[in-house]
Amino acid sequence: MERREIADVEGVVPLPGAMELLQALPLERWAIVTSCARALAGVRISAAGLPKPKHLVTATDVRHGKPDPEPYLKGAQILGVPAGDCIVIEDAPAGIRAGKAAGARVLALRTTASDDELRQAGSDWIVNDCADLFRDSSAAGEEFLLFGLRTKKSGGSL
Repeated sequence: MERREIADVEGVVPLPGAMELLQALPLERWAIVTSCARALAGVRISAAGLPKPKHLVTATDVRHGKPDPEPYLKGAQILGVPAGDCIVIEDAPAGIRAGKAAGARVLALRTTASDDELRQAGSDWIVNDCADLFRDSSAAGEEFLLFGLRTKKSGGSL
């Protein structure tokens, strides 16, 4: 079955804003934590044209998959930060539960689950996609990951 999934890359595209978000973040400050096996993850990341992650946690790397917190705890460990200092970006209720159980804050993406399902799973925030996220810095040199709703009227963010 995995061989078929690896061979089937038709229609694999990044979510809106994903490329821009990953390119805006320092490579050592983010990880991809996925429920698929390492070989499939590599093929899909490449097919989507996303930057190759420095840090990748797959089903191959853990004993217990999502909704168990182990994948996100391992991701935080690899990044060298407490899970409570991480923001998990997820679209699946099982992944949201895993992120929350690890102690992270979770930003949910509207893809296949309803807002009610995303809320019930424990998401802290819900946005349409990664295009709602942007990086900014203060005059003091601090870096921030911000998100907001872009409005057609003002063109700005709320």
